[in-house]
Amino acid sequence: MIKKQPFGQTQHASSRILFGAAALAAMPENRADELLETLLEFGVNHIDTAAMYGASELRIARWMPAHRKDFFLATKTLGRTAETARADIEASLERLQVEQLDLIQFHNLVDEEGWRTAMSPGGALEGAVEARRQGLVRFIGVTGHGTYAAAMHLRSLQEYEFSSVLLPYSFTMMQSEDYAADFEALLSECQKRQVAVQTIKSVAARRWTEDAPARRFSWYEPIQDPAALQRAVSWVLDRAGIFLNTSSDARILRATLKAAAEHKAAGHPFERNHAIAVDVTKFGLEPLFVRGVSDQI
Repeated sequence: MIKKQPFGQTQHASSRILFGAAALAAMPENRADELLETLLEFGVNHIDTAAMYGASELRIARWMPAHRKDFFLATKTLGRTAETARADIEASLERLQVEQLDLIQFHNLVDEEGWRTAMSPGGALEGAVEARRQGLVRFIGVTGHGTYAAAMHLRSLQEYEFSSVLLPYSFTMMQSEDYAADFEALLSECQKRQVAVQTIKSVAARRWTEDAPARRFSWYEPIQDPAALQRAVSWVLDRAGIFLNTSSDARILRATLKAAAEHKAAGHPFERNHAIAVDVTKFGLEPLFVRGVSDQI
């Protein structure tokens, strides 16, 4: 079973691996139900979805009558105004067939204009706070992609006491001095405030190349070599206090969960770093986001 730890100040003990439900986006119902059994097998008790993840919320709704109590349920809104955020929350409640969301997150809030709109009077934050007051959501978080996510999340925490943040974190991403510095500053602040830190793209190999296979189950190519995947998962879990969100490519879900269940902290960080540095060369691992080059999905 995968170990659990407090999800920030929510008083929920979440599995260190959170199910990234983007994997359900185009998945038929029977296959999605099979994935549920895998999650229960490994003790995963936290689902991270979003309205923009295709049929994801609809697939999860089938699980809720029997398993609502088994999962911390998080979704996201692209709304930047109180009105659009509130509409998204109500739509997600309807699609998920639940009365309350555990966590609503502002999706990819990293651009200046969107951030200012969301944080201003009449913005998404105001709408989410009101939804929380009415009992529609319990907690509010913020997510982001790209190399500016950490810095923008730190800025968001200065504006409001968010319960969680979500952002990229991988060995290759952390080779960027600028991103690593921003991430460490954010992590330090989150630890002080007991804000949950969720990490994404931790098992990404690279962006797809032109000669890659036509069948793709994620916008990026995941690490598929079992040993390299295990090292990538363990590298994240070696860092106390953070969570790892699974890939939208469900083909590697079981291997990811197995790696987490079998995780043992490295004797010395150098050992794990050296092994992954070898993987970088052997498998051509690359950061998904490079400042000034590829900061968008």
